[in-house]
Parts: sequence; structure tokens; C-alpha cells
Amino acid sequence: MDTLMDIPRQVRTRPTRAQAEEAVRTLLAWTGDDPDREGLVGTPDRVVRAYEEFFEGYQDDPVALLERTFEESGNYNEIVVLRDIRLESHCEHHIIPLIGKAHVAYLPDRRVVGISKLARLVDVFAHRLQIQEKLTAQIADTIQSVLQPRGVAVVIDAAHQCMTTRGVHKPGVSMVTSRLLGEFETSEPLRRQFFAMAGMGGM
Repeated sequence: MDTLMDIPRQVRTRPTRAQAEEAVRTLLAWTGDDPDREGLVGTPDRVVRAYEEFFEGYQDDPVALLERTFEESGNYNEIVVLRDIRLESHCEHHIIPLIGKAHVAYLPDRRVVGISKLARLVDVFAHRLQIQEKLTAQIADTIQSVLQPRGVAVVIDAAHQCMTTRGVHKPGVSMVTSRLLGEFETSEPLRRQFFAMAGMGGM
């Protein structure tokens, strides 16, 4: 069984760029429009280039990202919180954006990691086809596995355009998910401290 950190197996050989562009042309024609008209003739190329950016997380190794750590931390052993990390991902059910913020915390055990690496880790997993529950777990589990801290806490608050611009059409609704590991799971005072530091004191 794959772990949460694994990149999905390639069931078939990855299509060529030309095949990807042709697939976009097919969808454009399916909508009832003309892929050869002036406004759309360059759209397949633009869509494929956008997909390269949206889903660049498949090219990155999240474990390698966190492997460089620092032990000269002055014996710091309190919560490290990176809050309000901008998050942009795509729902794997409709390939429609979900946009929000991630709050990531860990309790160091001798080692700390550069804060930019935590933000980048969020991006690596967000830039794949996702469901928010899995995304939350992947971020937390990777930090726990690589850094082996005393605890990890991750909360994501995001709006899903698959339910705001289609389907039930409920704008203004966001979904909140969390994963608490180690001491964050077992200590209520520590959980409260995390939520307060992340600006979510009411949770």
C-alpha cells in the first residue's frame, strides 16, 4: 500500500504535450465552441502551461525538502507556528480550485527546519489533485515522519469552488480540517495554545 507521502503511481506512460493540447481542443469542441477561432487557437498551449504550474507538486520530493535541519537552536523546545500560509489547490473530483490558508505547527525535538521549507511543503502537496482531508494529513504526516518532533498540528481553512460556482452554489462557505499528532493530540492546553497562536482561539 502506498504511504501518504508517495507520488501516485503512473498507471500508463505520461501523454506527450501534443496529446495534452489535443485533449484540450477536444474539450473546447465539446463545449460547442470552435477551437480554431482566433480567441481559442492558442488556448490548448496556455491550458497545458497552466497545468504545468498548477500540478508542479508531482515533480517534487516532500521528504527531501525537509531533510536539511538545524540543531543549533539554543535548545528551543516551544511551539513553532507558521500561520496564514496561502494555499491554492485543485479538487480531484472536478479539477476546480480550492483556495484558503494553512496553519502549520510543530514541537521541535532538538532539530528545527527553515520556515520557508514548511511553506514549500504545503505547496508541494497542494499542487497536486487533492481532497482537503488528504492534503491536511499529508502535510502533517510528512513533518512527523521526517523531523520526528514531539508533535505536529495542521489546520486548513479553504473555500471550494466546486460548491461555490457549481452544484449547490453556496458562496461564502469554507471547510476546516485538522490533523493533530503527538503532544498536540494528547495535551488540551497545548492544542489551545496552538489555536490561539494561529489566530483560531474559538476552536
